[in-house]
Amino acid sequence: MRSMGTFHPGFTVDNSRTVLMKIATLYAERLMNDICLVVNNIEYPAHRLILCASSDVFEVMLMSPQWSESQESRVTLQETPQCALIFSEFLRYFYTGHLRISHGVVLPILSLADKYNVKDLSLLCLDYMRNHIPIAAIQGTLVSWLQYTLNCGHHEITDACHNFVKWNIELVAGTADFANFELDVLVSLLRQSNLVIQDEMTLYKCLETWLNHQSNRLKTRLSTSEFEMALKQIVATVMLPVRFPMMSPRQLADLLLSPLTQKYKEFFVERMAIGMSFHSGQNDRVREIIKSEEDGILLFEPRLYTVDTCSSLLTVENFHNLLSYHSRTLVFSSHSHLADCAGDKSCEWVVDLYPKGVWFKKYFLIVWQGTVEMPEHVIRSVRLSLTCKEPPVDSDSDLRVKIGVLIYGLQDGVEHIARVKEVIYRFNKNERVLHLDDVLPFEELNPQQDSMCSEIPISKYLVGPNKDILKLHIVISPINPYH
Repeated sequence: MRSMGTFHPGFTVDNSRTVLMKIATLYAERLMNDICLVVNNIEYPAHRLILCASSDVFEVMLMSPQWSESQESRVTLQETPQCALIFSEFLRYFYTGHLRISHGVVLPILSLADKYNVKDLSLLCLDYMRNHIPIAAIQGTLVSWLQYTLNCGHHEITDACHNFVKWNIELVAGTADFANFELDVLVSLLRQSNLVIQDEMTLYKCLETWLNHQSNRLKTRLSTSEFEMALKQIVATVMLPVRFPMMSPRQLADLLLSPLTQKYKEFFVERMAIGMSFHSGQNDRVREIIKSEEDGILLFEPRLYTVDTCSSLLTVENFHNLLSYHSRTLVFSSHSHLADCAGDKSCEWVVDLYPKGVWFKKYFLIVWQGTVEMPEHVIRSVRLSLTCKEPPVDSDSDLRVKIGVLIYGLQDGVEHIARVKEVIYRFNKNERVLHLDDVLPFEELNPQQDSMCSEIPISKYLVGPNKDILKLHIVISPINPYH
């Protein structure tokens, strides 16, 4: 009788690296290629099988009979100069899966990946962008990232780029890439009330720089009459969202000396007159402007201004040594009115920051039946408490303010405003304290050490040479009664 013997299930081998090297060799040594791609007069021998397996677009182009390319052994592709420069690396990725991405080349790589529908490479590029926005701003490529992702529907990256520009516009405006802002995208940005800027005059100067670049570009391709007409229209379009009422009377007077203002005096005198109407208390004129102009109400709403009269800096040094539930306190003053006619009145504020949670000790509450014991309670929240130290003198009036908490972060060695929390609140004699919880996600500011890892995690919201400083800007601006 025949013995069945012992069953051996065997094992799985993984020789994928060697197989990949064999495929890469096909490209590197130009072996057995059956098609040639031509880009900018440079030939790239390739293989239909690899192209079709890597790209949906190449699959349709090279396999569908209705496409003439399916019958050709030599296919010419039209690429932009930036994409043509890195096409060799793009094609090599099909064979090796390796590609070096940096802030300087990620956009043309993404453009090629999107054009040829190489989804895995698109995701890699978008992930790189998501994690390197600050360095892109410093290196002068962020505006281009913003506008490309906006046009191509990569909404998550668009929002991240937009927020960075909105909260760090002075940094971005100092780069050459700022001049690449398309007019409609820039105007959309200027309509935002949560734009962070020192003051409205600083924003005006940023736009002056942008206009100078547009002027130089228009001169090279338009006749003199066409140039003057086009530039006048651009000036009016980009300056309409500027909130001249938020400039001080002194700043409005200084604008008269600006060459741009003098060249387009009729337009700017009208905008400056709106600002003076506000500061002189001409309420009927202000209401008329609000009704007659599109988004007219926004002209009288403050942005998040970091000027000293509206804000103050709060820092927590040696953050890692700060004990749980301990707080830091800041006292500062801000203007209680924006219009000059209201006088130079100020309001004093007390800010208490609890970056490592809030602990309520056990206490006894006295009620009419007797006393009730309230147990201790802990909130795992980054809390900011804002107290109006001097409420309005008139007990029947409210002080309505816009509050902005600007939290700094550090990424790629670039310190920037990484998060903004904004709220509008009314203070009065009975409501003097506002508690803002979750100013930052608690776990992101206080990450827990992984038991499997010896390295202590550091929050991206800590700045300074040793990454041990929590830095916040508190902005408080009064809201006008027209809102």
